[in-house]
Amino acid sequence: MKIFFSPTSPYVRKCMVTAHEVGLVDRLELLPASAHPVTRDQAIIASNPLGKVPTLVSDDGHALYDSRVICEYLNDLGQGRLLAKDGALRWEALTLQSLGDGILDAALLARYETAVRPEALRWTDWIQGKIDAIHTSLRYLEEHPELFQRDFHLGLLTVGCALWYLDLRYPDLAWRQNYPQLARASEPVLQRESMQQTWALPA
Repeated sequence: MKIFFSPTSPYVRKCMVTAHEVGLVDRLELLPASAHPVTRDQAIIASNPLGKVPTLVSDDGHALYDSRVICEYLNDLGQGRLLAKDGALRWEALTLQSLGDGILDAALLARYETAVRPEALRWTDWIQGKIDAIHTSLRYLEEHPELFQRDFHLGLLTVGCALWYLDLRYPDLAWRQNYPQLARASEPVLQRESMQQTWALPA
């Protein structure tokens, strides 16, 4: 299998952590990719018309995207336990995945506004709205530490990747200091072997 890869993409990281958890990471060939919102990567578009990472090309040549689809595919292929087949725990995991993805969506949109959009066109209120969405999500997790007491699943994996990205791109948010109960509850997730891995393209 091949995956269009960027080492700082939290959505790619979701897929890599999933692959590690289900024993498939060694089957993934990393393809260099530059998924820019303006200067679009034609190599990705050839497999995914959206031109986004992650995009996975399966052994039989089929392209899968986005991270939610890829993670579920890898979990199924590796006969993993990251997502229950049915019942309340499945819906909880999927909802928590959506929360983690939502944190990432807000973080990336705020970052694009400052790192990609020309300064004269930046919208401060837009940035603040996205940062507020991150804070309200973190506050929810702070108020519900019991969510982290479940067996590790796709929702917790996604939240872990979101927290990793906040550490990477938004250290000024100081989420551990501002949400201490979340910091304590999430530590076992962040310390998992799969979450501690780093991946890079071959030299």
